[in-house]
Amino acid sequence: MKVKNIALATVVSLGICSTGLSADDKKVLLKVPTTFSTNLIGLGTPLPAFKKGVESISSTIKVKIYEPKKLVAPFEILDAVSTGKVNAGWSTAGYWKGKIPAAAIFSSVPFGPEAPEFFSWLYQGNGLKLYQKMYDDAKYNVHVLPCSVSSPETAGWFKKEIKSTEDLKGLKMRFFGLGGDVMTKLGVSTSLLPGGEIFSALEKGVIDASEFSMPVVDKLLGFHKIAKFNYFPGWHQQATVFELLINNKTWNKMSDMQQNAIAMTCKANMTDSLAESESVQGAAIRENIEKNGVQVKRWSPEMLSAFKGAWQEALVDLRKDATFDAVWKDLSAFRKDYAYWNNLAFLPR
Repeated sequence: MKVKNIALATVVSLGICSTGLSADDKKVLLKVPTTFSTNLIGLGTPLPAFKKGVESISSTIKVKIYEPKKLVAPFEILDAVSTGKVNAGWSTAGYWKGKIPAAAIFSSVPFGPEAPEFFSWLYQGNGLKLYQKMYDDAKYNVHVLPCSVSSPETAGWFKKEIKSTEDLKGLKMRFFGLGGDVMTKLGVSTSLLPGGEIFSALEKGVIDASEFSMPVVDKLLGFHKIAKFNYFPGWHQQATVFELLINNKTWNKMSDMQQNAIAMTCKANMTDSLAESESVQGAAIRENIEKNGVQVKRWSPEMLSAFKGAWQEALVDLRKDATFDAVWKDLSAFRKDYAYWNNLAFLPR
């Protein structure tokens, strides 16, 4: 009983202390436009989860979510947050590759880290520091927080079987991030479309093929109705990190407790989002095979080797950008040491 009383007294004391520290906090309303519809598992669903989480631990922070195009166009979120048009936004940094080439590294990397390694580099390596520095150096007025991470993607949906790199040449394909540089090297004409526009583009023949996300998301968007060949593994996105951007003026006005509430909720969200996305992909693939007539294909070793070779070629051009090169060197050094662990600790597949 004595131990229980001490524990209770400690909890009450901490609660009073916490209440006292937050009593003078000004209320904050984060207006958050998102690039991804909140019904898309692993892409959009982590944002409502963040809202629920942060509002449950802070009485002074509220989050209002705006679906794609309701307040800000999907590809304009970074600029909107930086200029103060909105005070927050949800996206993935790979969409800013045209403005900041290095941004794509903080989203996903071809043949790059899976989620646990990405976590390690961001939180225990220099990743998070370099992530913020990138935005600061590029004069974007934002504070960035990794706030979710998703499972590997499929390697794409094609209307015809791809047997060699010759079959890729001349294709018009929606492709994201650094993987797009690889496909360009292999003769593919790439374009970047928001998720909501891909089905229509496939249907009308504007594009011949597309990658977008994980099986459960692609199934919801109906790609299987038009393109029956679905390829694995998603060499271009073994994990994808999503970001919460907050305007610096808004962030700097928050108390330490408010900032910590957001940061800790995002960190927890990284784990929850991965668990959510990992749990549902198998059933989606099975349904595509058994009910939707999809032919699930695995890239041959020769094709994967071709993708990897094209990636090495693309890196030569990408590393001409000083910021990209600095971030790439840091990630590469981290991965070199991590490889000792990765190669020895896990069972071969």
